[in-house]
Amino acid sequence: MANTHVLAADVKDRDLLVRLVFGSMAAQTVRAAVRLRIVELISDTPRPAADVAADAGTAPQPMTRLLRSLAGLGLLEEHAPGTFAVTSAGALLDSNRPDSLTSFVRMFTEPAIIRAWEHLDDSVRTGEVAFDAVFGTDFFSHLAGQPELSSMFNAAMSQATAETAAALPGAFDFGRFGSVTDVGGGDGTLLAGVLTAFPGLKGAVYDTAEGLAQGPETLRRHGLTERCSLAAGDFFRSVPEGSDLYLMKSILHDWPDDRAVTILRHCRAALPPGGRVLILEPVLPEAVGTDGDGGTYLSDLNMLVNVGGRERTRQDFEDLCQAAGLSLVTVTPLPEAEPFSLLEAEAG
Repeated sequence: MANTHVLAADVKDRDLLVRLVFGSMAAQTVRAAVRLRIVELISDTPRPAADVAADAGTAPQPMTRLLRSLAGLGLLEEHAPGTFAVTSAGALLDSNRPDSLTSFVRMFTEPAIIRAWEHLDDSVRTGEVAFDAVFGTDFFSHLAGQPELSSMFNAAMSQATAETAAALPGAFDFGRFGSVTDVGGGDGTLLAGVLTAFPGLKGAVYDTAEGLAQGPETLRRHGLTERCSLAAGDFFRSVPEGSDLYLMKSILHDWPDDRAVTILRHCRAALPPGGRVLILEPVLPEAVGTDGDGGTYLSDLNMLVNVGGRERTRQDFEDLCQAAGLSLVTVTPLPEAEPFSLLEAEAG
């Protein structure tokens, strides 16, 4: 019996490792589904693989194999041999849905992201950013020189932010303030969610010119053109004055501690009496638990290899805030936008 238990445990452990190693193949399978528009072609009605292949311009047999792999991943269901329907998870790959994740999939399976991961061991040895060595420049400079890739990145960030934009207004009383600036706010998706929920609030989105490229359309779509402005600039030099709140989502994790402190220090310099700085980031526990969020730790490694930043614990955020002249007041998990938490800081 003892040997049987050992063998059973060994099989389970081996299966785990095999699934992890095959993870990159699963990601490329999802990428192919997006590029071939599989979910849009199947739509709401189960369809034979041969029909999907004909519409996609592919050979029938390889298409059947792709569809069965997607079914094995939980994105499709094979209702009858060779006939497939879209699952609720798979429906998120429909580019026509407002909550679609197609741009997110495209960006995070893009060679520009994946290539640096091939050198993760080098980054672990040296602490250096693998992306810079592979491409000869830093990630954001590379984006600035690739308009199509920059647009894809902006769309991916917008899709990744939509869930947080829906959860944030219920987690903080923005109505106590008159104006808010979203530092590094991209196309304005996050701030649009806040301003829509608090009609008395005015806003500004502050980012690079490339980051703001889709901002006018976002504001127009939400009817916020008159209540929200767009300002281009460099948050390593300054942030605009004039707001009661300074908000940033997924900004600090892009940068090492010294540069993160610089951003926070500029927010502190612009902060009026009674103002607040709101930070939206995952907050790592002090030690990984059995129910730890593996995705956040992979994001931490992604920051290492591609941009040089990191995910942080509460103590890490407290240290950053203190160095910038701020005091961390509260940390509020956002269950509807896991793994994000809302960190509120005031002048220290």
